Amino acid sequence: MKKFAALLLAVMMLVVFAFPVMAEGDLNIAIITSTGVDDGSFNQDCYEGILAFLETHPNSKVTDIKEPDYAQLVPTVEKFAGDYDVFVLPGFNFAAVGDVVLNNPDKYFIVVDSTIQDSEGNQVTAPNAYTMTFKEEESGFFAGVAAALSTKTNKVAVVNGMAFPSNVNYQYGFMSGVNYANAKYGTTAECVELPSFAATDLFGNNVGGNYVGDFGDEATGKIVGETLISQGVDVLFVAAGASGNGVFTAAKEAKDVYVIGCDVDQYNDGVNGDSNIILTSGLKVMHSNVTKQLEAIYDGTFTGEDAMLGADTDSTGYVSAEGRQQLSEDALAKLAECYDLLKAGEIAPASQWTEYGPTDFPGLN
Repeated sequence: MKKFAALLLAVMMLVVFAFPVMAEGDLNIAIITSTGVDDGSFNQDCYEGILAFLETHPNSKVTDIKEPDYAQLVPTVEKFAGDYDVFVLPGFNFAAVGDVVLNNPDKYFIVVDSTIQDSEGNQVTAPNAYTMTFKEEESGFFAGVAAALSTKTNKVAVVNGMAFPSNVNYQYGFMSGVNYANAKYGTTAECVELPSFAATDLFGNNVGGNYVGDFGDEATGKIVGETLISQGVDVLFVAAGASGNGVFTAAKEAKDVYVIGCDVDQYNDGVNGDSNIILTSGLKVMHSNVTKQLEAIYDGTFTGEDAMLGADTDSTGYVSAEGRQQLSEDALAKLAECYDLLKAGEIAPASQWTEYGPTDFPGLN
């Protein structure tokens, strides 16, 4: 028996050294993106949510995986499914990850900006997946009101990356905001669209707008920005990921042109010598929601869910902090009024999913 006990102890020690046991709760996290986590906008905000979690859980870790081929994003998740505990997946291109989620019930998936489907196109809601979609039309609405109240040329525009539902929501919300300011505050702003950069959405509808056609094409982003500016646009709301950097460059090279940032506070990105091109930023608060779900996984309280997030959970909005925007006091007061009305349900901007559009949404008439 003593020999058996000694042998058993030796085997146990070998197992421990050969297969280190992760401390309870520690997470090995992967974030997969097409354009990297340093885009200054959408991806970066999700990544910062992970970093906030790591600050209080230093034994956990994150790996940044970049896959520029959109068609390979879901296969990349499948490839690494056995290597990580949690996958943070920002972007609509992860919508088809449903089979991977179902085939890996011991892994956790946080999908940002989309619900998920299986290979047959069936909606998937799983106990190991939390999907967060946002009411981008709300943030777009605030951007539209801000643009209409701030333009000097009475020409404004929204520039998007691709016509995914989130971007169409931003576009329709922006147009709704411009129309609201014109109707309620006496502005006369016009939304300028370039026919050569109009887009077709995922359902085959021509949604117009100014779409770069990619989230990582700065060169085309600059062309779109320059063309709009040449037509007199002096306020541009930019929801184009890394492609938006090109629009920022066009605005910096122009004179008296402002940009409204998107998803996060982009004031630092607007520095242009001794001035700044950022008027304000439309917010979609992803970082705190990513952190919240990682905490739930860590402490064992995670629940799979398809969540729709908006101003009622402080997940959409705009930057009003002093020193981070250049809005007039009048514009700030009117935006605050709009925010309260929107939270109360008295304003409901148009989106990809509504039966009404930017010219007839609840609260306009």
